[in-house]
Amino acid sequence: MTNQNEKQNPTSLPYSVYSADWLREAEAEAARDTGLSLFTLMQRAAAAAFRQARLKFPQATDWLVLCGHGNNGGDGYEVARLAKNAGLNVTLLAVNSEKILPPEAQQARKGWLDAGGEIGEAIAGWPPKIDLIVDALLGTGLSSAPREPVASLIKAINQLDVPVLSLDIPSGLAAETGVAVGEAVHAALTVSFIALKPGLLTGQARDYVGELHCDALGLESWLSGHRPLLQRLDASLLSRWLKPRRPCSHKGEHGHLLLIGGDTGFAGAIRMASESALRTGAGMVRVLTHKENIAPLLTARPELMVQELTDDALKSALEWASAVVIGPGLGQHEWGQAAYKQVAESEKPALWDADALNMLAKAPDKRQNRVLTPHPGEAARLLGCSVKEIESDRLSALHKLTQRYGGVVVLKGAGTLIGSEQGHIAIADVGNAGMAAGGMGDILSGIIGGMLAQKLSSYDAACAGCVVHGAAADVIAPRRGTRGMLPTDLLHWITPLVNPELEK
Repeated sequence: MTNQNEKQNPTSLPYSVYSADWLREAEAEAARDTGLSLFTLMQRAAAAAFRQARLKFPQATDWLVLCGHGNNGGDGYEVARLAKNAGLNVTLLAVNSEKILPPEAQQARKGWLDAGGEIGEAIAGWPPKIDLIVDALLGTGLSSAPREPVASLIKAINQLDVPVLSLDIPSGLAAETGVAVGEAVHAALTVSFIALKPGLLTGQARDYVGELHCDALGLESWLSGHRPLLQRLDASLLSRWLKPRRPCSHKGEHGHLLLIGGDTGFAGAIRMASESALRTGAGMVRVLTHKENIAPLLTARPELMVQELTDDALKSALEWASAVVIGPGLGQHEWGQAAYKQVAESEKPALWDADALNMLAKAPDKRQNRVLTPHPGEAARLLGCSVKEIESDRLSALHKLTQRYGGVVVLKGAGTLIGSEQGHIAIADVGNAGMAAGGMGDILSGIIGGMLAQKLSSYDAACAGCVVHGAAADVIAPRRGTRGMLPTDLLHWITPLVNPELEK
């Protein structure tokens, strides 16, 4: 897993994501190694945040800056000083504490006072006119739900119809997990300092972070010498996995994909999965399903090869296939169980989803030839815990799943995580609320299956597939909105995305 900060366009987000816990410990090391003081880094952070605030909220003239009693508060003092020097009307309110401010925050506080600024109590009355709130209350060190008076301040912030700039992370959001354990600020803009943290991208992050920016504060070279926790993926990376085809290529070179599923009443699941595999570029796609689904599937998509699922047909198809998808609409009756047992004995690259995961949860085993794609409910069944436990620490849940089941695991949700037992971890920074609809997982299964058939490794197929899936939804959202988005709406946009050379 290589660090790519130095390759990243400075106006966009970096691809590398670092542990928030590690970053807090490493700041002193960064300052020492680069010859910069921690206060200089604080000044750079404030300048970055102030610059983004002016770009996004140019009409905001009356700022309320709320400072906590740590270095995040120090960032706030510096932002307030910059705003005041720029001629803006700034009200700064600080949380009282018996603890001594960190040295850098003390220096920033003094700089604000020396500039003629005043400090009020955060629990005092707020000014009548506020165009922008700067949230500098808690920062990335949060380990429990915000306590009073900060919890009440966060409530008050969220009750106002005023945009919020959060420094480093919205106060109340856990930087390592993206979980809001109590009250958390709903920011319009968050500026992360030095590096992205996982809690800005997964868990409940999207409900709180708003528009996200990151500024390395001049530490790009220093960061490049340290291994990131995970990689952030977006559509700009698709050409890494998906190369242009040579002119004389033929269908046999692009894989034989077998899909198994579609019990009585569930033809839609296997149809969506199989068509998305075709759209992804699998050379030949065969479907084994319930006999009543054969005519509807062939009528809707004649490019498919569709047969009744029987023991003999499955045995033959498994020999033919270069990759397998099992689960969409499979059900857990004897019909689906028999197919599941045969596929479980195969060494072909495979994707297991839906009821295949539910059967696996009842009889766990570990193997390296498959991609598992659980949503949080399925992940909870696989680990024998609650959905709340999964969502309270998605990275930890991903690690447990890969260690217990092997292969590659895609933990679906806002900020989908992809991981392998070998320690590769990525987050698909794509997708939107329109994807909260039944059948979206079937589309994803087909896309990843199509990638497997085209001989991508399990990990690369999972990464590329998740990006294509979410990016297709992101093409649709600005055109039609997110409410009422259908899984089949994505089908039209899969093919342009799996041909990234078209963008050049």
